Amino acid sequence: MPQSGSAIVGNTPVSAESVWDVIRREAAELARREPTLGPLLQAQILASRSNAESLANVLTARLCVVRIEHDELLSLLSGVLTRHAAILQATEADLIAVRTRDPACTTYLHALLNLKGFHALQTHRIAHALWTEGRPEIASWLSNLVSLVFGPDIHPAARIGSSIMLDHGSGIVIGETAVIEDEVSILQNVTLGGTGKESGDRHPKIRHGVMIGAGAKILGNIEVGAFSKVAAGSVVVKAVPPHCTVAGVPAVVVRIHPADEIPAETMDQNI
Repeated sequence: MPQSGSAIVGNTPVSAESVWDVIRREAAELARREPTLGPLLQAQILASRSNAESLANVLTARLCVVRIEHDELLSLLSGVLTRHAAILQATEADLIAVRTRDPACTTYLHALLNLKGFHALQTHRIAHALWTEGRPEIASWLSNLVSLVFGPDIHPAARIGSSIMLDHGSGIVIGETAVIEDEVSILQNVTLGGTGKESGDRHPKIRHGVMIGAGAKILGNIEVGAFSKVAAGSVVVKAVPPHCTVAGVPAVVVRIHPADEIPAETMDQNI
């Protein structure tokens, strides 16, 4: 998966390759400011021997609420992250996406520790890797656990690119044959679903740079074209052209965008 470009922390550009260094510095500073959080930050981030171990520690701490040994779950997640280096690359791009698009997210550390949409997406990446390795049972179990703990219900077979933001995360449903390309922003209570009992390829294809507003429903094997916007509360049952805004029930085109407009980055909710 492609990596994102640079983000801004303070006045300093930060490349995707240095995100984890920034997180470790932020964690050390936070541990000094808030001693109560010191042991947690030490165990989950500062004492980690690799970026993969840091991410696995954070996800395990949140997911280990069922009757399974902490160390077994940590081993499962760490093993996948070690075998699939592209997951960490996508994670870094997602961290930058959240940090730059969400005004409520002031640090990478905040995204890593506190945003359940980010947690759900990273755990989905691990579940998807297990699915592609021919381990559907453990992949489905992990996806169900994500839904119970974090809220989003994402089928482990769904294909999701990098530089993705699941804002808030609550109520998001993404079906088995859905495809989400890079640099997409999806808000709460969005459904990428089927239209009934049809089988095969039956879920939406979300192209590069799209923003999907809160509560939107996109149903069936239809395409939402690159750099388009689906307005909040819309129901989309027909293909959406590139570079436009659709709104309504059923959704219709209400605006054509300039070629350089990227709705997923601007996050402008206006129609």
